[in-house]
Amino acid sequence: MTANIAALLDQQAVERPFQRALVFPSGRDRAGHVAWTMLSFQQLRDLSDRYAHGLRRRGVVPGDRVSLLVKPSLEFIPLVFAIFKLGAHPVLIDPGMGRQQFLACLARMAPTVLIAEPIVHLLKHVFRGPFRSVNLSVSTGSWGGLSLAELEEQGRGPFPTVPVSPDDEAAVLFTSGSTGPAKGVTYTHGIFSAQARLIADLYQLQPGEIDLACFPLFGLFSIAVGLTVVIPDMDPSKPAQADPAKLVEAIMDHGCTSGAGSPSIWKNLGRYCTQQHIQLPSLKRLLMFGAPIPVSMHEQFRSILTDGAQIHTPYGATECLPVASIGTDQILADTADRTSAGAGTCVGTCVTAMTVRVVAITDDPISTWKQDLELPRGQTGEITVRGPVVTPEYKGQPDQTAKAKIRETLADGSTAIVHRMGDLGYFDEQGRLWFCGRKSHRITLADGQVVFPVPVEGVFNQHPEVARTALVGVNGRSVLCVELDAGADHPTELIRAQLLKLGAAHVVSRDVKDILFYPAFPVDVRHNAKIHRLQLREWAATKLGEPVEHRPQGEL
Repeated sequence: MTANIAALLDQQAVERPFQRALVFPSGRDRAGHVAWTMLSFQQLRDLSDRYAHGLRRRGVVPGDRVSLLVKPSLEFIPLVFAIFKLGAHPVLIDPGMGRQQFLACLARMAPTVLIAEPIVHLLKHVFRGPFRSVNLSVSTGSWGGLSLAELEEQGRGPFPTVPVSPDDEAAVLFTSGSTGPAKGVTYTHGIFSAQARLIADLYQLQPGEIDLACFPLFGLFSIAVGLTVVIPDMDPSKPAQADPAKLVEAIMDHGCTSGAGSPSIWKNLGRYCTQQHIQLPSLKRLLMFGAPIPVSMHEQFRSILTDGAQIHTPYGATECLPVASIGTDQILADTADRTSAGAGTCVGTCVTAMTVRVVAITDDPISTWKQDLELPRGQTGEITVRGPVVTPEYKGQPDQTAKAKIRETLADGSTAIVHRMGDLGYFDEQGRLWFCGRKSHRITLADGQVVFPVPVEGVFNQHPEVARTALVGVNGRSVLCVELDAGADHPTELIRAQLLKLGAAHVVSRDVKDILFYPAFPVDVRHNAKIHRLQLREWAATKLGEPVEHRPQGEL
């Protein structure tokens, strides 16, 4: 049997042909209720086959790179599987990363096929250079290239899925560029299949369940394991702006059992449900990823979710997911108190299939794994991961690959790739993994002491009027930037005094003397949750009258 990830769609279409696969909002009726359109698994497979026939007749062959810039829709997932069926490679770049960086990423990938919204085709005529490799253009609208309807009419009947091996390239997924320059991560068919299996096992996802897919890529995994995917009425590029009333509507209309997306989505949903006294009894679990989840959110959702349902926070990255996970019950019963005392953020127990180790902190490449690299339990260092979902490279970026990958010789003589997460952390006495911040965000004080931001922030984040904090380094001193909660009503000088007293009570935070208030932290475009610390550091330096030391993005 082929290892092509598209074979999982074919399998689901055989096993549950008439189950809903995709559900999408197509408007509202006169009463204001959502009108939903849908595809069954059989219809999804058939549409994917028609797209594959159309692309093949237009000259797309195995190995071609296909830049896919399509909004969430009924067509997005069938298009992705069609590209897989062909043995071609979808390239997924987040256009929200900024025009200049987006065009640079596109030029580096040199796709031969462009399937995109009309606005992207307009961009192609304005900035011709990055698109010069494209020889087939397909538009989701009526302008810019071959329409999806015309593509669909090119062929009927089953499309034979191109056989591949697990190690064959499947796609290139770009990092968001929020903690450094965006990089194209090479995924193989084996990695995609392993991810679908591990995520399903980790969260006990069962065929027939219904998933609210607020992050489009997770919808692919859900389809692959037999879940119905409900695409909500929201712009996934602006998760913080998602209308919570529309999310509740989708959950209630379809009895969603799962939901996955950025913390910024669920933060607004939690506030709305609390204010409106709404419970969501159909939900068995919520998956939140992209940034640490505040303890207050876990506490809030205790009254929104029922029957033991809880928030789960998978830990990982575009380069490697899942690595570890933890849920509300364990956080509120144990780790929350330790976080407030400066222990960092617990990301939970590591996935059984993954080998996770902590190594001494260095910014230098490590070409070969050696046993003496690993630090003892309890010591903070860089988190490394080996296992079936570790990606092999950054496409076309050997220097970046060398900084992030280590080659390890296993006991049987085979070799494996170890990924350096760029995150700092340690293992506690129970073998749970704790996160202490990005390696590039560590702060070196004037006396040479190295400070890790996340443990310090955990102390200050417990203040009831603080939404979140970010510790940054300014010329040898640590500065705490504070974003107050929307309901904060005390003078900032009083809050500053309370924060200083709170910090003085813990070893990790007692040296913090500089506290600045920032109205709304700058955040990443993908999850609207990761803090842009470089921008905060430069702002803090200006506020303190210090010279601003400019460094490349992601190097703090």
